[in-house]
Amino acid sequence: MRLIIIKENEAGQRLDKFLVKYMDQAPKSFFYKMLRKKNITLNKRKAEGSERLNTGDEIRLFLSEETIESFFGKREYGYRGLKNDGASFQDTVIYEDDQILLLNKPAGLLSQKARESDVSLVELMISYLLESGQLREEDLRSFRPGICSRLDRNTSGLVAAGKTLLGLQAMNELIRDHRLEKFYRCIVVGAIEEPQRIDGWLIKNERTNQVAIFSQERENSLFICTEYLPLKIISLGGRDYTYLEVHLITGRSHQIRAHLSGIGHPLIGDAKYGNPRINSYFSEHFGLKHQLLHAFRLEFPKLEGSLSALSGRRFTAPLPAIFRKIDDSF
Repeated sequence: MRLIIIKENEAGQRLDKFLVKYMDQAPKSFFYKMLRKKNITLNKRKAEGSERLNTGDEIRLFLSEETIESFFGKREYGYRGLKNDGASFQDTVIYEDDQILLLNKPAGLLSQKARESDVSLVELMISYLLESGQLREEDLRSFRPGICSRLDRNTSGLVAAGKTLLGLQAMNELIRDHRLEKFYRCIVVGAIEEPQRIDGWLIKNERTNQVAIFSQERENSLFICTEYLPLKIISLGGRDYTYLEVHLITGRSHQIRAHLSGIGHPLIGDAKYGNPRINSYFSEHFGLKHQLLHAFRLEFPKLEGSLSALSGRRFTAPLPAIFRKIDDSF
């Protein structure tokens, strides 16, 4: 018999979902059969699988160790000791509590891995939690910390992440309800003199990983809304540029990049939606190899419960060196 005591990271999910994660090589039908026969119990009682787990709940598996181990599959996590170009993960931490992390993702790092061989912000976070003793490799059988807001590989700045299931759920709900205010910094081509709120409709081409913006709703389009505030207008090489703060009202793929390009003000360095000649100028003079877009500030509403420590607070992520270098030249 094996006893499993539910920890905070595992609480809140259904019993059957937990069992599928814990023994991921077993068919779902196996769990329901074992539950019916009381070979798997919850708090010493017969269970159906739909019960929500609480911290401290006791799951008993009246199965042989050989059977349990056979359903584990091969687990070689390989998270410990991961680094991003030798940098310490601690340098990316803007805020941390028992539930969440706010991280300053560098440009060039994936938020989540696209291929099995990738090392992303998620893998670096798990490595950090393992090495700091906040997580055990055994815990990864039933729960993995994750990020709640993704940034493009070459966009830098603030990313919210959940260390616990409760933290993940609460932060995802906050973002889904559009209650977390997100502000970005960028430099765009052309002079923008007045703040503005712009609406549109976005369609993403999954094959090319590009989006198109339209002024009217179309089939399969998604509504987008972006606000921007010009911070200063600068001239360089015979052209005007504007340093903008962008308030992301909706959060669609490539929204800021495509929306600003669509009104004639593409981000400098943007290979997908920008001006190739201008991009070449900034590459040659400043070494800029990607769009200059930084998730600069997060503002939290009044909150209770698991996120109460964040209630009414705002957090900023320092601008990357290349951003400061270009800004200082104006």
